[in-house]
Amino acid sequence: MSRNPQQPEIWFLTGSQSLYGPDVLDQVETQARRIVEALDACPEIPARVVGRPVLTTADAILRTCREASSTDGVVGVIAWMHTFSPAKAWITGLGALDVPLLHLHTQVDAALPWSTIDMDFMNLNQSAHGDREFGYIQTRLGIARKTVAGHVSDPRVRARVGAWARAAIGAAELGSLRVARFGDNMRDVAVTEGDKVEAQRHFGMSVNSYGIDGLLGAMAQVSEGRVDELVTEYDGCYQVCKELRADGDRRADLRYSAQIELGLRDFLAEGQFAAFTTNFEDLGGLRQLPGLAVQRLMADGYGFGAEGDWKSAALVRTLKVMADGLPGGTSFMEDYTYDLTPGQELVLGAHMLEVCPSIASSTPSCEIHPLGIGGREDPVRLVFDAAAGPAVVLGMLDLGDRFRLVANEIEIVAPPHPLPLLPVARAVWRPVPDFATATEAWLTAGGPHHTVLTRALTTEHLQDLARITGTELAVIDAETRVDPFAERLRWNDAFYRLAPGLRRA
Repeated sequence: MSRNPQQPEIWFLTGSQSLYGPDVLDQVETQARRIVEALDACPEIPARVVGRPVLTTADAILRTCREASSTDGVVGVIAWMHTFSPAKAWITGLGALDVPLLHLHTQVDAALPWSTIDMDFMNLNQSAHGDREFGYIQTRLGIARKTVAGHVSDPRVRARVGAWARAAIGAAELGSLRVARFGDNMRDVAVTEGDKVEAQRHFGMSVNSYGIDGLLGAMAQVSEGRVDELVTEYDGCYQVCKELRADGDRRADLRYSAQIELGLRDFLAEGQFAAFTTNFEDLGGLRQLPGLAVQRLMADGYGFGAEGDWKSAALVRTLKVMADGLPGGTSFMEDYTYDLTPGQELVLGAHMLEVCPSIASSTPSCEIHPLGIGGREDPVRLVFDAAAGPAVVLGMLDLGDRFRLVANEIEIVAPPHPLPLLPVARAVWRPVPDFATATEAWLTAGGPHHTVLTRALTTEHLQDLARITGTELAVIDAETRVDPFAERLRWNDAFYRLAPGLRRA
């Protein structure tokens, strides 16, 4: 995956006060170091956890929060009140904190030494006291944060901290993301439009359009030797159909697809873009709609959106960064058509060409077929079925006064019948809790037809990302019922219109 080589850091801030004296504070420092070491060793947390000196004064807290906010590579902070840290000391510092915050409510040891507990022990180990004071001031100030309670040896605690850490990394990526759009969005389509200025203000991402001539220029600079190497790579990675093999009559089409991929990679690398869009209505001098090239770039971590859909491109990239190192895969997706057999309803998801092979159930087949749209030569693409298992689909829409994320938990299944005449990558799934409820709720929320399907991440990851970015998230899960869901959306309308700009807890 194309990533910043700098390993992200999460700073661990321990609160206390000078009332206890230097001996106690030395113990606080030592015990905080044990928590830091335990967290830093957790494979669930994809970042370095770095302990900072114990904070006992408002000045020190402010300096540390400012430093965390301005240090490259710091994606968030974890705060723990080991003893009792009077919360007024945190007001200015929390106001200056500009990275995600997790409040960890824990203790240094999981079990109490009941037979030896005395008042010295009670004075030292009073996170139950200090963290409640800290929780109050966060709520009083309207600080957005995640709160996790429990001991760091508990797998559930580590998993929840890890989910937040991944969301913090994703938010940092989104905050510096550059998206290149080749052309505009598909004409007369509403949901792929959106306010790119507001997206930059709200998320930090930069979205700009480029003529297809820029890509054609990059392709023209690709050497035949590089194309030779890439088509050889194709031969070794995929089940290449007869026509596209070295002795096949369509080998030149595979070479042209390789030229598109190499040109795209060069263009994106030169402009430091990590996501991009294409549009079949604006292909200029391209002979093929990019298919194989887009699929392989997504597999390497790039974000993509079809028909100029920059919001989906940004989401694909963000979720891929969040899921880095996890099994399962993440892809651009679209709900295409349904099997409405009563009681057995299924969604057939696909796109014209552009589904990421990271979700494939087996080695993809590299094929060439007519497309019937775009008015160009037959495009090369990878064909496969998505692997079965639980997943989530996520979409983003612009409501004019805010962005909304809509998520639906799903279960991917094997296609119930062969699809010999559908030569595209696809996924078949059952929406949760059932087809009618899920689709009615999605439509009620205004959810888009383009989505991101992820088998690697869970709803908790998406909730953490939404909380960190201050973005509305409507979740459709096993507990969803349409009327309460619609009522919750109406309350969201009131909240987000009455409380613009507030940092939400």
